[in-house]
Amino acid sequence: MFAVGDIDERVARLPAKGARPVGEIVPYEDRYRLCRVRGPEGIVVGLAEPLD
Repeated sequence: MFAVGDIDERVARLPAKGARPVGEIVPYEDRYRLCRVRGPEGIVVGLAEPLD
């Protein structure tokens, strides 16, 4: 899981890098917005935007 400042902006840039979201951006306990991402090699990582 990687912390990001603006998850919408990061997800919008994925196709140019050969990656794509797995599912949608979802809230988690009113503390984070989360999204899983599949990279060009098939590795899945998570992005988390803290909601401070």
